[in-house]
Amino acid sequence: MPELPEVETVCRGLRAHIIDRRIVRADLRRQDLRFPFPEGLQDQLEGSTVKNITRRAKYILIQLGNDQAGEAGDKIWLTHLGMTGRFTVYPTQSDETGETARFYHSTDNQIGAHDHVHIWFDDRTELVYTDPRRFGYMDMMALTDVNESKHLRELGPEPIGDAFDSEVLLEKLKNRRSPIKSALLDQHVVAGLGNIYVCEALYRSGISPRRLACHVGPVRTGRLIEAIKNVLDEAITAGGSTLRDFAGAQGSAGYFQHNFDVYDREGEACLKPECGGKIKRLVQSGRSSFYCSKCQR
Repeated sequence: MPELPEVETVCRGLRAHIIDRRIVRADLRRQDLRFPFPEGLQDQLEGSTVKNITRRAKYILIQLGNDQAGEAGDKIWLTHLGMTGRFTVYPTQSDETGETARFYHSTDNQIGAHDHVHIWFDDRTELVYTDPRRFGYMDMMALTDVNESKHLRELGPEPIGDAFDSEVLLEKLKNRRSPIKSALLDQHVVAGLGNIYVCEALYRSGISPRRLACHVGPVRTGRLIEAIKNVLDEAITAGGSTLRDFAGAQGSAGYFQHNFDVYDREGEACLKPECGGKIKRLVQSGRSSFYCSKCQR
């Protein structure tokens, strides 16, 4: 499932191509993904201009509006990519004569079986949402309602930025008797973290995934905060991690998987030269945790 760095990578790719572009046509090629599309989604998309693209946790938030309604009438087109969802931008290009031509997905016979949403913009850029397993979903809401929507209102703090610090995390963890690995995956504790980056951050901070969350004191919490921020920043810079299906908005794969310290390295040597241990795997809350039992305590 795409985690925060992958979703951030998609948002940055979309911003580069579709900000200030007007949607001239929207084609919903089925009635649902994981859930039914919101009523009137096609009509709400067509004629709108993309004014901003942001991220909250693992959600993509595309702000849509028009000049007549003003910001008070703006809407948020919210998308969760699920496990295999992805947006791909097909920019305009010029043909042999220099005339603007449509790109790859212009005709129906070039649209794949899993391309479920197809958007055309006023400059002939095309945007396609593809989702083989259809675990993603979309919603539409007023800009003024987005933070109180059912999708976002219960989310914890963002892990990137100054608002997420040791004091905040200690308060979230102090009464939790679940393992720290499970606590960090709880989107009420911190928003956007997933299995890969929690494993990597716990390794970097020397904290065992088995340790109870309420037993992660101030010193360990300080190391953990730093590790979380660093690993997310590095993953975003690398364009996220591509294990199976993830691709950025231009169709490019991420590269952070080549920098994993522990994830999916069961049985291999710990990368800390002074350690000498091996990476182990255990299952917690149905998810695989990769860790070094020798240097993570």
